[in-house]
Amino acid sequence: MTQPVAPRPSSPCTKLCILDAATGLCEGCGRTRDEIGLWGSMSEPKRQAIMATLGHRLRTAYPLREKALAKP
Repeated sequence: MTQPVAPRPSSPCTKLCILDAATGLCEGCGRTRDEIGLWGSMSEPKRQAIMATLGHRLRTAYPLREKALAKP
């Protein structure tokens, strides 16, 4: 018999891992260094709660980014 494979933890990782020293956030996903390090050991509800805040974090930390992306 084969062992059931555990589902992979959900992740907001965008594979753009640049930790910004000024904000303390990953510029790709918006998580902190501590959150990234602990991600695999967090419960799924905790990961989901953090992921729900990431869009706001990134918009707050980098307000000009969306404006730059919106320009044709």
